[in-house]
Amino acid sequence: MRIALIGATGFIGSRLLAELVRRGHRVTAIARNPAKVPAGPGVSAKAADIHEEEGLAAALAGHDAVISSVHFSASDPLKLLSAVKRSGAARYLVVGGAGSLEVAPGLKLYDTDDFPAQYRDEAKRGGAYLERLEGEGELDWTFLSPAALIEPGERTGRFRLGRDQLLLDGAGQSRISAEDYAVAMIDELERPAHRRQRFTVAY
Repeated sequence: MRIALIGATGFIGSRLLAELVRRGHRVTAIARNPAKVPAGPGVSAKAADIHEEEGLAAALAGHDAVISSVHFSASDPLKLLSAVKRSGAARYLVVGGAGSLEVAPGLKLYDTDDFPAQYRDEAKRGGAYLERLEGEGELDWTFLSPAALIEPGERTGRFRLGRDQLLLDGAGQSRISAEDYAVAMIDELERPAHRRQRFTVAY
């Protein structure tokens, strides 16, 4: 497939790019500084400003799907969604956060006392973006929330999927490697199972 990847040089975006290349997709890697995009088969780097709707829509046009890996606090949801819709891409996949996952009925992770204060604004913006997508009538979207802890690690291809609740392992931990997060996202791209839904991934 032809994939437009917004935020291709970021922490998650770079893992998504590597996974897309590994599976033979053609990727337009969109970044503020395209010189930082690593070379790879089928990869073309392109500069685009996520705050300039017209230019971003033009960069996204002609692709089968758009994957967005940007901080919610660093983007304008209206402009981003409008650019994706104007591009004509058939699918839109979003790198989400864990903060909006439920830890108990009616209680989201970002509302717990232990949630780091420095990440709360970004997490709540991510939750608001998800709510906006849930009210979106045009896009075929998917929002993937990671486990509470996502960090560099091993690509194992072995993990669990869930929906709106935080997944914990037998030791009460919620974690996933960035590499396995990318596997779960590109699995969803290739074999859609969560259209117009949020889902989550953890060990």
